[in-house]
Parts: sequence; C-alpha cells; structure tokens
Amino acid sequence: MIHTFSLLDKHFCLDVFSGSLLQVDEIVKKILLSNSSDYNSGEFLPFSKDEFNSALKEVEALKREGILDSKPALREPSEFNGVIKSMCLNITHRCNLACSYCFADGGDYGASDKGDMTLETAKAAIDFLIEKSSTNYNLEVDFFGGEPLLNFEVVKGAVEYARSLEQAKGKKFRFTLTTNALHLPDTAIDFINSQMHNVVISIDGRKEVHNYNRSTKNKSPSFDIVLENAKRLTKNRKADYFVRGTFTSDNLDFTNDVLAMYDYGFKGISLEPVVLKENHPQAITQKHVPQIVAEYEKLAGKYLEYRQSGKWFTFFHFNLNLYDGPCEKKLLSSCGAGCGYIAVTPSGKIYPCHQFISLPAYEIGDVIKKQYDKTIPLKFGSKNTVTAKPKCSDCWAQYYCSGGCAAANVKYSGTISEPCPVSCELMKKRIECALAIFAIENS
Repeated sequence: MIHTFSLLDKHFCLDVFSGSLLQVDEIVKKILLSNSSDYNSGEFLPFSKDEFNSALKEVEALKREGILDSKPALREPSEFNGVIKSMCLNITHRCNLACSYCFADGGDYGASDKGDMTLETAKAAIDFLIEKSSTNYNLEVDFFGGEPLLNFEVVKGAVEYARSLEQAKGKKFRFTLTTNALHLPDTAIDFINSQMHNVVISIDGRKEVHNYNRSTKNKSPSFDIVLENAKRLTKNRKADYFVRGTFTSDNLDFTNDVLAMYDYGFKGISLEPVVLKENHPQAITQKHVPQIVAEYEKLAGKYLEYRQSGKWFTFFHFNLNLYDGPCEKKLLSSCGAGCGYIAVTPSGKIYPCHQFISLPAYEIGDVIKKQYDKTIPLKFGSKNTVTAKPKCSDCWAQYYCSGGCAAANVKYSGTISEPCPVSCELMKKRIECALAIFAIENS
C-alpha cells in the first residue's frame, strides 16, 4: 500500500507496510498515482518521454528492493495476558475550574465517585499495579482529576509509597501529573520538579480563548493566574513538560494559539481538537474539517519556519521519529487502554482509561476489593487491532493512529472499534504534516 501527498511545496511517498518515506518529484508522484505505465496515455504531460522513463525505472527499482509496494509484515499481538504497565490515578474528582467543553462534567464525571482518593486507596492501586506488572521493570503512574493538586497530600503520599517499594519489588516508577495550574504553591512546584517525569499543564493558547473556555467555578477568568504559575513551574524544570490546550469550533485559527504559547515562553506544546457530541455548540463537525485541514498545513509551515530560524519548540502532534518509533504491538493496538493501561477512580474502581469513567459497561474491577475481570480488557486487546477494524484495515494511516481513541469512538458510534470520520480526517492530516516535517528536517 502506497500513500502519496503534497505538503509545504514538496511531494512525498509513504510505503505503509515498510514505513519507507520518500521525498519525490512530481513525475514520480504521478506515476505512483496512475494506473498506467504508458507514457502515451497522456497522463504524464508536460514531462518528456526520457523524464518519464527515468522516473519509471526508479519506481520499479524501489519496488524490487521492497522499499515501495511492500507486503504486510507485522504480526498480530498475542491475546492480552492481564499484564498492566501503567495506570491513571484519578486522585480527585473535584476541580476548581468550570471548563466549557469538559468531558468529565466539571471534574466529577457525572457524579461518579465524587470527592478525593484516600491514601489507602492510592496505596492499594500501587499494589495492584505491581501485582499485575509481571516482570516489567518500568511502571508509569499518571496523576489526574479533577484537579490533582486539590488532593496534593495524597499525590505526595502515593509517590513516597511507590518509591519505598521500588528496590524490594524490582520496579522503577515514572510519574506524570496533569494540572490546570490555578493553585500551585512553591512546595508543589518543588515536589513536581523533583518527582514527576512529565508534567502536562492546561492552557488553551491566547488569553481570550483560554478565559472563554476555562473560567473558575465562580465564572472569573483564570488565564493570568494560570500563566504566571505555569511559568514558575517550567522556569527551572529539567524534565519533560507539555503545555496542552484544546481547540474548539470557536477557535479554528488555532495556529495563533500555538504560537501564542511559544511567545509565552513554553517549548513543549500540544493542542488537541475537542471531542464533543455534535449538538454541543463548541463541537467540531464535518463542516469544520476543510478549515482545520488548511490550518494544520498553515501550522506546519510556521512550525518549520520557527524551528529553522532558531525559535525551537516541539508540537506534540508533529513529533514523529521514523527511526525509533513505537513497538510492533503498539502500532497495531494504539494506546493500550484497557490492556496494559488502566484508570482508577477515587473509590478504587477500575476502567480502561479516564475517559471511560462513569460508563458502567466499562467497569473492569476494584483495587480495594482486589477484583479484576479480564472480559472487557480482552475486547481492547488482540480483538481490537487495526487489522480487525473494517474501516481501518485498508487505511494508509493505520500504523500511525492504530484505529483512533477508543473513548472517542464510543462517543461517536457506541463501540470502541468504529472510528469517528471527523477524527480520522484530522488525524490523517496531522500525520501527513508530521511526516513532511520529519522528511524535511532530516534531508
């Protein structure tokens, strides 16, 4: 399977199954797109016959070498064996913001498991992860909410407990924390920067956009406080961080939000399309796709321009490495939600990921009661790879998105295996941008 595309005034060719990415000239692109290898068909004007023959020989040589038009080589992953390597701890379902697009209904997930996680439950979750991790040495715990810093003492207690077990259990923990940075005392900054491998800070870009989307509970603007706190947190930070925003149908000119975050001084930036039901006033629907596709191309051009002029930053969705990419299993089955990765609520209930919380049909077990049912995880594993999804198996982007976000799929179709067409189109454009940027920067 071969995918050709043009971006940033250049032409590219991706061989899906080998992963080969080539920058090509226009006539090679035309040959790859054509069903004809006959110069006299009229498809190859205004190129000369010599140019055509030379390009055709090049294409045929690449195919003989297996660089182009290769056959599928990835093996289907074995059935999920119950091993878990990473966990999202919803340390609280309280939040101090009232975001207009919040998937978690203001942080309480539709009144599911209101309140804070106790240290006892957090310890039980850590114990559960160790027990289910088999021989895996590296384990990951993400602190999420609500706003996790509203239950900061339990965050600290959970980290300290996990660290105390590392040597005896033969494990190494890496911690991540997602925060809105509205309440960020110096003591929290010191702890985060010493213990958190990664930090995700929620800022939606321009001041007016952020304040419209992310007001406090009493409807006050939050931007000025959040920006100041985020700068304090990242000023001396040595480890990874991302400032992560969300764009909606209200700010489809989101290139300006990405560049605004750069101007604020942040070097790790992510901006995600909102996932909402179509009747929500800020939802992204099919009618918005052409404008968003054009905006991603605009952003890709600006991104390259900034980086090539010394204004270096990383944009999460353009951060692709063809030389050192995901493992075979991950290419086929995406993020690992439900099988390898789980989320735990404040009361100890287990779900495939934080976005499934409040959906009873996806409850897997309970860390306090030491219950764990593999029935649901099996549905997320080998039975839900891209090759098992009818709408994904013939798609050129299958090994880059692995069938999309399972939770977003459920919102769209009611099943984890049928992706949302809007999400697919946006994902494919982001992948094309990332591939083009990688090719240009490594040429």
